[in-house]
Amino acid sequence: MKLVTTKGRYALRVLIDLAEHNNGNYIPMKEIAARQGISHKYLEQIMPILMKDKIIDGASGKGGGYRLNRPPEEYIVGEILSLTEGSLAPVACVEDCSSEKCGRTDNCRTHPMWEKYNEMTMEFFNGITIADLMKKEE
Repeated sequence: MKLVTTKGRYALRVLIDLAEHNNGNYIPMKEIAARQGISHKYLEQIMPILMKDKIIDGASGKGGGYRLNRPPEEYIVGEILSLTEGSLAPVACVEDCSSEKCGRTDNCRTHPMWEKYNEMTMEFFNGITIADLMKKEE
């Protein structure tokens, strides 16, 4: 099935890092990069995506960096993955719910299976928050 890329995985790690180190101040990108073992260059691609959709706030200059703009409980994993990855649909014909991608959708015996798989995947990811991911497994 469709793999979640480093962009999606790293975005989640960044949000967890920002939540765990939240003290109300902006956190410099270099600190996030160092803690998470992610290159500064790659974070420069991810952070604007998160800022554009108002997932995080950013400030430049002295004292600048990034911070969450809502509690970790309000960040849904499905939202973040959809933002960074686009569709997580396993096949194109369920990606945008249109039969334009395949003329066989109405008669396809496998289409309902792919739709159900996609629904289960999104239901799973939409049931997890950044706060959930902050909890350590015991």
